[in-house]
Amino acid sequence: MKIEGDYLLKASPATLWEKLLDTETLAKITPGVKHLEETAPDQYIATSEIKIGPVQGSFKGDLSIKDKKEPEGFTLVLKQKSKIGNATAEVKLNILPQSGEETTVKYEGKAKLSGVLARTGQRVIGGVVKTLAKQFFKALEAELATGSSDDGASPTAGNASTTPAADTPPV
Repeated sequence: MKIEGDYLLKASPATLWEKLLDTETLAKITPGVKHLEETAPDQYIATSEIKIGPVQGSFKGDLSIKDKKEPEGFTLVLKQKSKIGNATAEVKLNILPQSGEETTVKYEGKAKLSGVLARTGQRVIGGVVKTLAKQFFKALEAELATGSSDDGASPTAGNASTTPAADTPPV
């Protein structure tokens, strides 16, 4: 499945870079994350609880950050396992300055599900990913608003979308 979208935030690229790479902030704003522990620079163990349609599960696995280019962007790599299936994703985040103190975060990548998770949740996964992306950016806006009086949340709406990847075989 292809994941892509963008979101306009009222913050400088440097402020977004700092927030997105802060372990505590990342754990707080990522939907479903119950625990995020840094094991090495840019390497984490993540525990999540996610509900996708009729399927609900607890996931544990690795989260890593690679291809860092401050403050332009980085790539998130996620490998999670659970009793109901596995999820892997690689998503590139590009931090693009706009006018004034506004910055767009553009993201694109692919995700793959397996097991019961893929069979049961496949029909609704696109909508779920879109919802999770919206929740992530709304939480980031709130964090920016409380973190500084200069960089606050913008009431602008984001554009989060998912489209099935043409080269992804049905599961």
